[in-house]
Amino acid sequence: MGEFSGKTAFITGGASGMALLAGQEFAARGANVVLIDVNREGLEKAAASITAKGGNCLPLVVDIRHYGEVEAAAAKAVEKFGAIDILLNVAGGMSGRCCHDQTSFEKLPVEVIDWGIDVNLRGAIYCCRAIIGKMMERKRGVIINFGSVTGEEGGGGSAVDYGAEKAGMNGLTKSLAILGAPHNVRCCCVIPGPVLTRPDMAGMKTLLGRAAEPIELVDFVLYLASDKASFITGSSHLVDGGRMLIRG
Repeated sequence: MGEFSGKTAFITGGASGMALLAGQEFAARGANVVLIDVNREGLEKAAASITAKGGNCLPLVVDIRHYGEVEAAAAKAVEKFGAIDILLNVAGGMSGRCCHDQTSFEKLPVEVIDWGIDVNLRGAIYCCRAIIGKMMERKRGVIINFGSVTGEEGGGGSAVDYGAEKAGMNGLTKSLAILGAPHNVRCCCVIPGPVLTRPDMAGMKTLLGRAAEPIELVDFVLYLASDKASFITGSSHLVDGGRMLIRG
């Protein structure tokens, strides 16, 4: 019997990175895991990595930019596992990098900006909209949104929209905490600094002189999702190795 035995975690961006690692760690602690992503091949490999170790995993190909797909995925998760106890909104990325166009913002194609808004903010809102109501009915649940240090310090060049989108996760978190509190539903935001999910992250300066290992973020997520954090809601937590202390 693990710490999350009998609970179900619904994780966006679950085919790779911190989302996949979170899924693996939740499963290792007894949780049922629902991984959603647009990457079918990546999802299949991710699910296999969990089931090979005896975990329960439901991989679903979902584009979080479309509410109907999100709603259908949430319904499938409830049908399979009975409920969704934990929602992790991890999916996202800087639009210029992900869309292979790092033109400065004033010249960045609107289509690239729209992609960023849709994936980094709208998708998270859609997932919360599809899931929080059932949590409120059951009088329990935890939502953990992923921001970015770019939302705190700002970003120039092609990162202007990304900074705005990730800053929006703070407001979403506070608002959901207010909505959910009377129903024992908590919401928190994790704000990573540089994390070694990509090699170029190693070049970002921090007070501790290094980027984080992905497990350092995931361990904190596991804590926030657990009953040990039952008095924490509405707050955003920098996990940045002190990067914000040396900016400017």
